[in-house]
Amino acid sequence: MGMMKEFKEFAMRGNVMDLAIGVIIGAAFSRIVDSVVNDLIMPLVGKVVGDIDFSNLYLPLSEDVPTGLALEEARKLGAVFAWGNFITVLINFIILAFIIFMLVKAMNRLMRKKAAAPEVPPAPTKEEVLLTEMRDALRQIASRP
Repeated sequence: MGMMKEFKEFAMRGNVMDLAIGVIIGAAFSRIVDSVVNDLIMPLVGKVVGDIDFSNLYLPLSEDVPTGLALEEARKLGAVFAWGNFITVLINFIILAFIIFMLVKAMNRLMRKKAAAPEVPPAPTKEEVLLTEMRDALRQIASRP
């Protein structure tokens, strides 16, 4: 039973929950970036290069694989060197890395501003003001000859 209690304490810590939320949001964000790359960027790149679908570009590594098939069908027939798919995934990674870089840069800027801003001490309470007045009055009495 001790191990379950330790696991519950571990799982309920703030950092673990933050990490879990981050992973879930990251997975959803990754799907958005996948769609941007596959549905928006790569068709434009393919059009500029000459009506090429990068996701289906490969070199057959087996004699059983004819050229001109869709990548998934070619993979069923034998080994292929899917360099077009790699280009798509690489562009996807570059976009994600750039977005993460921009987020970290923004967070660093906010942290620098927060660190540079001087902290304003809280206003003294009524009791503190009264005690300060009493202290000053006692000092004046004690300093008389």
